[in-house]
Amino acid sequence: MTRRVALAAVHMLFGGLALVAIARQLMIQIDSGSSVVNFFSYFTNLSNIFAAIVLLLGAVYLLTNRKPSAASDIVRGTSVVCMVLVGIVFSVLLRDVDLGHLLPWVNAVVHYVMPVVIFASWLWWPPQTKLTTRSIKYWMIFPLAYLGYILIRGARVDWYPYPFLTPEKVGGYWGVMGYSLGILGLFLVSSWGLLVLGNKLRPKRH
Repeated sequence: MTRRVALAAVHMLFGGLALVAIARQLMIQIDSGSSVVNFFSYFTNLSNIFAAIVLLLGAVYLLTNRKPSAASDIVRGTSVVCMVLVGIVFSVLLRDVDLGHLLPWVNAVVHYVMPVVIFASWLWWPPQTKLTTRSIKYWMIFPLAYLGYILIRGARVDWYPYPFLTPEKVGGYWGVMGYSLGILGLFLVSSWGLLVLGNKLRPKRH
């Protein structure tokens, strides 16, 4: 088995694992009569689905020996930085929060395993095109769109997925803004680190 085939197999394994975990938790959500829209309004769930698709597409690229384009590297980078945020924010802000019906093994997969796997993939199979600071602007689109969606929908239906995005729990919208700016800072630092690592490792794996 070549290194390329082995790496593709790892991508397929963890991409499939993430989708199974999300699907299992979705079944519990449906069985409990909870809102499916709320389920897909968690950044964790959306990011894990995104990461799973990126891993599976990466496996196809590896098996067909297809060279990723600049656009595909940017999409992949978006997935990586979002999953890094999922891991860090959960560990810092949500570790002691009541997770409700979330199964322990699903929690482990989506909050611990997948962030590590997607980051390791970035290091072991770095982007094939040179990344610039413009890449970070593209990476910001999904998180900012998500934040806007949550705040607008939350104001209409009075439901927020996370305590730090709930105005009543953090002293109003100023509190939400404070947390959001803090996470934005983390996002920018993480993005810059991923960009530097990706460009540094790229020639070695080219």
